[in-house]
Amino acid sequence: MKRPPDRDNRAKAAGEVALLALGYLAGDEERLMRFLALTGLDRGDVADLLGDRGFHLAILDHLAGDETMLLDFTRENGVPPETVGVARRALGSGEEF
Repeated sequence: MKRPPDRDNRAKAAGEVALLALGYLAGDEERLMRFLALTGLDRGDVADLLGDRGFHLAILDHLAGDETMLLDFTRENGVPPETVGVARRALGSGEEF
């Protein structure tokens, strides 16, 4: 059964937020290394996972787990803090976005 287009668009938008968050993490070596260590990934894994919904969810979960980092990310990227939670729910099939 094919998903409705609006759900596909929500998942795509949520994935874009996750990739924006990945760029934020990659912008600071310490942030990136902490994310990789906590997920058990190494730099070589990242390119293969860029389109993976579970990877996107892991990025957003990591970001949401640290309020200071979350607020820094949203301020730096000009998005409301709730955007991350909405994207997490969309990726976790909680709809929204």
